[in-house]
Amino acid sequence: MTEDQLQQQALGWLASLGHTPLREGVELECKAAQGANGQGEVPKDFWPTYSAMANAHGGVVLLGIRENAGVFSVAGLNDPAKVRADLFNNLNNPGKVSTNLLSDVDVQELVLDDQTVLAVRVPQAARKDKPVFLNGQPLGNTYRRLNDGDRKCDDDTVKRMLADQVQDSRDTRICNRFGLSDLDLESLHAYRNQFASHKPGHPWVGVDDTEFLRLLGAWRDDRNTDESGLTLAGVLMFGQWPAIMECAPLYFVDYQEQPDVPDTSVRWLDRVVPDGTWSGNVFDFYRKVIRKLTADLKVPFVLKGDTRVDDTPIHQALREALVNTLVHADYSDRASVRVIRRPSGFEFRNPGALRVPVAQALRGGESDCRNRTLQQMFLMINLGERAGSGVPRILASWQGEGRTLELTESFEPYDQSVLTMGWTPEKAPGKAPGKTSEKTSEKTSEKTPAGIHRLLRINPHMTIADLSAALGKTTRTIERTLAAMQEQGKIQRIGGDKGGSWKVLK
Repeated sequence: MTEDQLQQQALGWLASLGHTPLREGVELECKAAQGANGQGEVPKDFWPTYSAMANAHGGVVLLGIRENAGVFSVAGLNDPAKVRADLFNNLNNPGKVSTNLLSDVDVQELVLDDQTVLAVRVPQAARKDKPVFLNGQPLGNTYRRLNDGDRKCDDDTVKRMLADQVQDSRDTRICNRFGLSDLDLESLHAYRNQFASHKPGHPWVGVDDTEFLRLLGAWRDDRNTDESGLTLAGVLMFGQWPAIMECAPLYFVDYQEQPDVPDTSVRWLDRVVPDGTWSGNVFDFYRKVIRKLTADLKVPFVLKGDTRVDDTPIHQALREALVNTLVHADYSDRASVRVIRRPSGFEFRNPGALRVPVAQALRGGESDCRNRTLQQMFLMINLGERAGSGVPRILASWQGEGRTLELTESFEPYDQSVLTMGWTPEKAPGKAPGKTSEKTSEKTSEKTPAGIHRLLRINPHMTIADLSAALGKTTRTIERTLAAMQEQGKIQRIGGDKGGSWKVLK
C-alpha cells in the first residue's frame, strides 16, 4: 500500500464516523492510545495486534480512536510526536518485538475535526521474518489476525513458521535408513520413461536407478553427517505408502468429483485417495488426477507440421495448477492436498500458508517454492514452472470469457491456500456450442473491456500478449480496447511498456 493509498483508506474509515458504523476487522484495529495522563502513548494491546497482522495479511491500526459499546469516536492524540517516538523505540527493541517492519512512511498523522490520529500500516511479514513474536520468545508470544481478533498461535503453527523461515526447501532432508526397497519401482520407471521421452539424448537416461535418484535429488549424501539415503522428496514422489507415512505422517492426497448441488446421499461421484490399491505417492497421484481433470475437455483439430497437437490453454492451466499445488504443499501441516472437480469448475487446495503475499503470487516474478526438489523433478519432465510465473501462467491460460480465477489464503481451521478456477455453465465441458451469429460476435466483442478491466484488477502487470491469450482476442483488438479505455479514463498506464503496470481507475 502506497503512502497516498494508506492516507485515503484511513481517511475513508475516519470519515465514516458519525455517518456509518466503523467496524474493526482483519485489516483494521482502533485503539484510544490515551495513556495514563491523557497525553497519549502506545497501548500494551497494540503489540499483539502488530504481531497478529504481520503474521497474517497486514493491516492498519488507528491510534486515537475510542470505542464504547461498539460505537467509535475520535479521541485524538495530544502529543502524536511522543507516541510516534515511543512506537519506534519499542519496535527497535528485540526484547519487545522480534523485528521492526515499519518505516516512517508507515506511520502518518491524519487530522479529523481538528484532532490528530496516527494511522499505522503494518505490512505482511516476509517468510524470513516470520514468526513476528513478542518478549523474546516465539512460543506463546506469537499472534495471528483472524477475523477481528488477535489469536495466539499454538506451538505447532509457530514451529512450522520457524521451519519455513530457515529452510528454503522443505523436501531435502534425508529420511534415515530409507532406500530402494521403500520405493514403488513402477512409479520410478514410469517417471524414467517419461523423462527419456522428453529428453532422449540426456546423459541421465542410461544410468542405474540409484544414480538416477541421486542426480534427481531423490537420494542425497550428507558430507557433514555421513548420512546417505532417500530424501523426503524422493519418498514423496516415488515411495510406497508405508514409507511415506513414516517420513510424513500427515501426508494425504485427495481428488473428488462433486456435484454442484450438495446432496447428503451422494458426497462425491468419483474419488481418488490412498486406499491400498495404488502407491499413494505424488507422481502417481498426478498421473491419475490429470487424466480425470482433462477427460472430457474438447480438443480442437490443430496441426503442428504433420503432427496433431492435442492440447489447449485450458489443459495447460489445469496441469500447471495441479503441479503448483503438489510442489507448494506443506506436507507437515494438518490439511490435505485436495483437488475438487465440479460442473462449475475446479478447486486446488494445498496445506500451508503461501510463502509470498497473494498479490505477489498473482503478479509473479518471485519464486519461493516450499518443495524445490519436487518442483525440479516435475520440471525435468516438462511440467511446472520455476521462474515465479506459475500462477500468472495459469491466469493467462485460464481466464477468458466465462472463466474466472481466485487465489485465497486462510488460517482457520488450519493453514491452507486455495486456487479456484470456475466457468459458467455454457462454457463447461460437454456443453454443445450454439450457433455463432453476427449479433453474438458483436455482443462478445462488447465484453472485451469488461474482461480487460477484470484481469487488470487481479494482475496489473499483464501484458498485451497475456490479455490476448486470456481473452481469446487478437493483440490488435486488445491494443485498440486499451487505448479506448485510457481515453475514457478507465485505466492508466504507469511506467513504460517494459516493466510498467496498469492502474484501474473506475
